[in-house]
Amino acid sequence: MLASWPPTFSTFGWSLEDSISHEQTITYRETETSDSLLPSLPSWPEVENLDSALFGAIGGGDSSMVRKLHHNASERDRRKRVNNSYSSLRSLLPPSDQMKRLSIPATVSRVLKFIPELRKEVDELFQKKEELISRIPTQTELVQPGKQRILATGGSLSAVSAIPLGDGEFAVQISTIKANKAMLSMAIEIVEEDGLLLLNSSSFESFGGRIFCHLHLQVQGSRDVDMEILREKLLLLYEKFP
Repeated sequence: MLASWPPTFSTFGWSLEDSISHEQTITYRETETSDSLLPSLPSWPEVENLDSALFGAIGGGDSSMVRKLHHNASERDRRKRVNNSYSSLRSLLPPSDQMKRLSIPATVSRVLKFIPELRKEVDELFQKKEELISRIPTQTELVQPGKQRILATGGSLSAVSAIPLGDGEFAVQISTIKANKAMLSMAIEIVEEDGLLLLNSSSFESFGGRIFCHLHLQVQGSRDVDMEILREKLLLLYEKFP
């Protein structure tokens, strides 16, 4: 007969059901311990709230940056307009002041000082203009000496007057009925031969066919010019051509 061997392990008095229950308990505890070591993840609504808060913070930062960039651009444009305005203001000053590198306060101060000077100069020029206009004879006064000359010569319809303007300048007025353009060129040659510089000349024809010529002359250097002799020369020129 074969001898019966004892079992290789012992249950230490536990039944089979107790062993199974014990193994299940160990497995559950190991699983619970492993799960407790993992971090707790948020639920889906919590994730949505987190994303909204994150993107809101990022969007707020972008809005602040945009406002800052817009402010910088506006400030740059404002400074550019101010500089252009001061440059335009500086260009109104005399050339001697424009060559100086004046600061903005110095530019404003110089302009405030220059405005009264400019007004005074304009008033002086206006007064000089009125004086010159008062010295120039009217058409009636210009024709009248011509009538007196007609009585003396018996045939001329021309009149010449010479008016001093000051500072070595003279205005010569010629009234004639001849429409010969070459005569005006010859008259200019006569005044230049007498040492006068032609500054300006003009002519127009009145309704009655009379031609009026105006010569603005200036004495060159310190030469002494007898305007009465010059007037006689010009009158003889226009009497010479019928």
